[in-house]
Amino acid sequence: MAADLGAVLGAARAQGSRRTGGRRAARLPRPKLSRRGRTEALFFWLFISPWLVGFVGFLLGPMIASVYISLTEWDSFTPPVFVGLDNYVQALTGDPVFWKALWNTFYYAAISVPLGLAVGLWLANLLNKRVRGRKFFRTMIYLPTLVPLVATAMVFKMVLAPSGPLNDLLGVFGVQGPNWLLDPLWVKPALVVLSAWGAGSATVLLLSAMNGIPREFYEAAEIDGAGPFRQFWSITFPQITPIIFFNLIMGLIGAFQIFSQVYILTQGGPDNASQMMVPLLFDQAFGFYHFGYASAVAWLLFVVIIGFTALAFRTSRRWVFYETEVR
Repeated sequence: MAADLGAVLGAARAQGSRRTGGRRAARLPRPKLSRRGRTEALFFWLFISPWLVGFVGFLLGPMIASVYISLTEWDSFTPPVFVGLDNYVQALTGDPVFWKALWNTFYYAAISVPLGLAVGLWLANLLNKRVRGRKFFRTMIYLPTLVPLVATAMVFKMVLAPSGPLNDLLGVFGVQGPNWLLDPLWVKPALVVLSAWGAGSATVLLLSAMNGIPREFYEAAEIDGAGPFRQFWSITFPQITPIIFFNLIMGLIGAFQIFSQVYILTQGGPDNASQMMVPLLFDQAFGFYHFGYASAVAWLLFVVIIGFTALAFRTSRRWVFYETEVR
């Protein structure tokens, strides 16, 4: 019966193809929406309109405008003068501060992002143990992420002072602490230390991923004689690689856009040793009123972020494992 039905359908399909001369049949007209469907569509556009207005007015519109502004010389007081790619050429070939800020930002991202991932992974693995008071420790580790960044920066400004608590602690061990925020050699490591303060958000995400791993995997590994390190490397780490990858992408984007810490603690000093890309374009735009040049710097930073994000996605195929993926 099934074979006969298949033969009939095949003959009908062949006959229809011959009738149309092998050409694709015309598309059927889209059915008209009912009154209820039109009402639902109206409410859909009504409810989404605030987001659309905000997206177009506060994100897409300014982005398109900044592309034009980056091609002009504009101080926000006089009409913009079109200069083409001069702002980009000036940033790439005639401004040494731009390259120093780009190097400082890359230095900060290259150290702070892996450090934050390592600290978050270590804390999540510790908090995943069945110990007494682990809920209290989870709360205390996540609590620093709830503190406003301005307040955190002001606290660290006192902690990293030449006579602050950190140098006093180093003095107990006979180590003379450096001038963290005043020495060009130590100002970037000081900002990296501050970045590790917010590792609690990554810890919570990694901890939730660890809690979702079936316990049977560890029981089978224990039967096979696998130790704690082997269980972590062969079971825990592959299961949480999607969360690690998410934290990596968000950490890269956040590190390349660092602003508040630099603006509050150092303002780019000393001698531009802590100058980053976003503080640089902020100074150019609102300090020197070079809005065209600042827009060009912003788009160059956008290209850098897109490049590193694409590189991370490209390499993720080798080390990120998804539960439903078959390789």
